[in-house]
Amino acid sequence: MVKYNPKQWFSLIFHAYSRGVMRTLTPAVIFMGIFSIGLCYLLLDVLRFHEEDFHTTISMHSLLGIVLGLFLVFRTNSSYDRWWEGRKLWGSMVNNTRNLAHKLNAMFPEADRENRLWFAGMIPNFVFATKEHLRNTVNFNEFDIVDANLLPNLRSVKHVPNRIASLMYVRINNLYKAGNLTGEQLFLVDKELKEFADILGACERIKNTPIPYNYSMYIKQFIFIYLTTLPFAFVTTSGYYTVPIVMLITFVLLSVELIAEEIEDPFGKDINDLPTDELAEKIKENVREILLTGQPVATE
Repeated sequence: MVKYNPKQWFSLIFHAYSRGVMRTLTPAVIFMGIFSIGLCYLLLDVLRFHEEDFHTTISMHSLLGIVLGLFLVFRTNSSYDRWWEGRKLWGSMVNNTRNLAHKLNAMFPEADRENRLWFAGMIPNFVFATKEHLRNTVNFNEFDIVDANLLPNLRSVKHVPNRIASLMYVRINNLYKAGNLTGEQLFLVDKELKEFADILGACERIKNTPIPYNYSMYIKQFIFIYLTTLPFAFVTTSGYYTVPIVMLITFVLLSVELIAEEIEDPFGKDINDLPTDELAEKIKENVREILLTGQPVATE
């Protein structure tokens, strides 16, 4: 995700779009420029139409532009809502991992390095697995290998975050059966373990529920028809100035749609997506600091 100062107008005005947006936007703007030049040449130089012969008006496109603007506002707001909900979920992920680490730190004796190391590895492992799961990949190199059976266990399943959450439940239950945790302590940590599944499920809902197909198809068709008929509204009144006018309008309308497409799936690696890599590293650092640097001094 891009970090920037919203008060620096000059740098924002001249800052380039993301490469993903520009890869789609540039050919479309060039195509509309060539299309407008060809139409102007045909009507003005070949057929020699003039305004009295081929009267054009921008009234229809002005009215359609209002409708199109309303569609684009709804489209952008829907995409941003998905992006912001994803950010709130990952904020909950940060808080939940810290809360679980704090509780385990208070419950485990300071000398219990085995369980401290295990959970200091597995809690971040769940976060890293979730991050990659939302990108439809798995990166085992990011995991802390807390025991020899971990990687074979994870390689045998399709849903890695689910298996890691299940392993943490099993570990906590075994500690309870062994008498290392009381029933009250088991109840306390269950809240955070359950929250992991809730956060993961909510992120999957955003990932797997795109904007409805009919709506996405219709708005793209609407933009295409609007732009391809736009040169006819200017050609006899503006002449070859129609070309930059059409290219500018194309740039504006397609930019809004393409940016909305980019942020509606906030868990990828696009420039405007959520900084899940940085958040995962921060969670790992925080959890290890809580569990492995000793307990706070107790007070009477």
